[in-house]
Amino acid sequence: MLGVLMMLSFVLLSGCGGPDKPATDTQGSGESPSKQVTTQQNNDDCTVERTSLDSETENYFYGTWKVEKLLGFANSYNDASEHPTGQKFIGDEIIIKKDFFSSKGIKNYSQYQTELKKPLYEVTTTCNNSDSFYRLYKIDIPDLNKNDVVKAIDVIDPSTKRSIPVSLSFFVVNNERLILLSEATIFELKKISD
Repeated sequence: MLGVLMMLSFVLLSGCGGPDKPATDTQGSGESPSKQVTTQQNNDDCTVERTSLDSETENYFYGTWKVEKLLGFANSYNDASEHPTGQKFIGDEIIIKKDFFSSKGIKNYSQYQTELKKPLYEVTTTCNNSDSFYRLYKIDIPDLNKNDVVKAIDVIDPSTKRSIPVSLSFFVVNNERLILLSEATIFELKKISD
């Protein structure tokens, strides 16, 4: 009986080819597996892949943004989240240009201030609906509709090829809303100039 159970376990483990199975080039594109789309485990509606911004997202994302309001917190947050009021970002500005990024407009927190010339912007994840976004990030963005597409965007330092060393990242919703994420706290941004 033990032998049968062991054999059944082996068959199940070797034959499933679940999410841990390495990506293969099934369409003959010649791309390496690291360049192909890899789907997040347990979340079929989010694609986890580092890509450049598409032109529509670039047009929306670039500009000078003002932190308009606190939207809330992720399910898990830390002391730096300054719960329940959030960090004192309201009214502060962030500049996101093709050849320049500055968070020096975040006045009350020197640890979030950085400037980059020729930054790289990468979409790290695209979620095709609000449920899949929530399952992956555990963040409830107010007024997020069921079929909204949310793109997570990282700002990359071109000299190190790593995300900026401050706790700031962005979510673009349908190229109509920009959300700032900092320390598991989310804020709505408003474009004040292109």
